[in-house]
Amino acid sequence: MNPSRFGAPSLGISARFGTSDGLGTRKSLGITTPAKCAAAALAAVLVLSAAAISLHAQGQAPAGGALANTQYNKLQNSGPGGPAPKRDFTGSWAGPIQIDSSVVPPPLTPFGQKLLSENKPEAQYHVADTNDTFARMCDPLGFPRNMVFEIRGIAFAAMADRIIVLNQYQRAWREIWMDGRELPKEVGSTAKGAPDPRYYGYSVGHWEGDNTLVVDTTGLDEKTWLTRAGYPHTVAAVVHERYVRTDHNDLQLTLTLDDPKIYTQTLKLGTADFKWIPDQQLEEQMCIPSEMLQYLTIVADPAGAGLAPDK
Repeated sequence: MNPSRFGAPSLGISARFGTSDGLGTRKSLGITTPAKCAAAALAAVLVLSAAAISLHAQGQAPAGGALANTQYNKLQNSGPGGPAPKRDFTGSWAGPIQIDSSVVPPPLTPFGQKLLSENKPEAQYHVADTNDTFARMCDPLGFPRNMVFEIRGIAFAAMADRIIVLNQYQRAWREIWMDGRELPKEVGSTAKGAPDPRYYGYSVGHWEGDNTLVVDTTGLDEKTWLTRAGYPHTVAAVVHERYVRTDHNDLQLTLTLDDPKIYTQTLKLGTADFKWIPDQQLEEQMCIPSEMLQYLTIVADPAGAGLAPDK
């Protein structure tokens, strides 16, 4: 079994069951009997556990094997491909599996420390005891977590007044408004007409020169985490994205966040490099609640419930 077909292994053993063959056909485990369930579950545990241990130790995918056999890795030697078109990121890009394992937050405020203490990341508490609703129930990753974890593929589509960013994982998308509007104020407040928080927030952007897109996002639903480690945020947090297309085939994203109620300084979420995909095909990767429930029932909860966080 190829662990990469379950999505990125996390620092635990949670499976991300839905995947695709690259031809538009979604495949699942196809488990139909208890015997097949047990066999498939055991194989998944063994493979994913080994992968998770390796990732935990190294902080990244190993140099060889299935975890390194991603579209992004295959395109590493594709070269610049010529000059970058001006103010145009349109198309599909391959990214790394994740960049969030190296995030080191600045000192937290007392309020931030309290919120962080209430979160139980999968890496410490296992799938059985985590309160990460993505790991347990396939709840949306939200932004910016979807741009630091499971970023194997993204795409851009330009419209007259906005740019659409589409994520391969979970088929999620968001709008970056390019019409000069300001970020909304008082998101989630009781003020009349105040907008509701969103999993992917409210985004506005502008071009700097011909090859740099700068985006600010706020109004993020506080139920979401910034990373798998459980770092929190408030609805007033502002995420800053800076995309730089250096040539035709290379795009770099730098992510930072300002949230003074939680962090005493700007939080650096990392830098991700993307490669242009020649055939422009993205796979379908889904975290499917019904299949996650099956995994929790058969494998994760029986194996991990009650384990000490350090086991």
